[in-house]
Amino acid sequence: MELQNIQEFKAAPSIIDKLLATGLEKSFSNGEIIINENAIVNSVPIVKSGCIKVMRTDEEGKEILLYYIKPGDCCIMGFLGSLNDQISRIKATAEGDTDVLFVPVTTVAILNREHPEWLDYIFRVYYKCYDNLLEVVNAIAFKKMDERILASVRQKVEMAQNDTIFITHEQLAVELGTARVVVSRLLKQMEDDGFVQLGRNKIRLLEKGVI
Repeated sequence: MELQNIQEFKAAPSIIDKLLATGLEKSFSNGEIIINENAIVNSVPIVKSGCIKVMRTDEEGKEILLYYIKPGDCCIMGFLGSLNDQISRIKATAEGDTDVLFVPVTTVAILNREHPEWLDYIFRVYYKCYDNLLEVVNAIAFKKMDERILASVRQKVEMAQNDTIFITHEQLAVELGTARVVVSRLLKQMEDDGFVQLGRNKIRLLEKGVI
C-alpha cells in the first residue's frame, strides 16, 4: 500500500510530500526487529506494506502480543515517545516481509504544528491501537486459552490472506503469554475437532474454524 492511498491525506498532498521527502524507507524480513525496547525514539515508523507485530516484555523476560500495525498506519507508541524524547517501551518485529517508512521526529513536530489532517490521522490510529489493547485485556480476563489461540490463528490467516500460516507452537505461546505445552495440547484438540490441520511449523485453518 502506497502512502498516497491513506484516506486522511487525500486533501493534503503536502503531508505526503513531507513524509516521502524526509522519511527513510527500509525493508524487513519476517521476524526482524524494527523497534527494540529501550531504544531511543528518533523516528516514527509508518507501514507501507506487510505488517508490524508489537510486543511487550515484563521484568522476567516474558513477552505478550499487544497489537498489529497494518499498512497505512504508524506506530502510535513510537509517536508518543517522540513527543517527549522517551525511549521505546515496546518491541516491534516484522510479520512477514514488511516495508516501513521511518519519519524523523523533526518532521513529525512540523506536521503536528501545521497540519490538522495529520493530527486527525494520529487520533484515528491511536483509537485503533486503544481498541486493540482493550481486546487483549478482554481476552486475557474473560476468554479461555483455546478461544484465544483460535482467534490468533484466524487473525494471522486474515493478515496473510492464506489459510496456512507458518509459526511454531513456541512462537504462538510467546505471543499469548502462555506455555508451549499448553498451546500444543490445545492445538491438538482443535485438530481432533476439525478446526485446524497441523504440520511442521505450520497451522492450516480449516473451514470449520472460519467464522
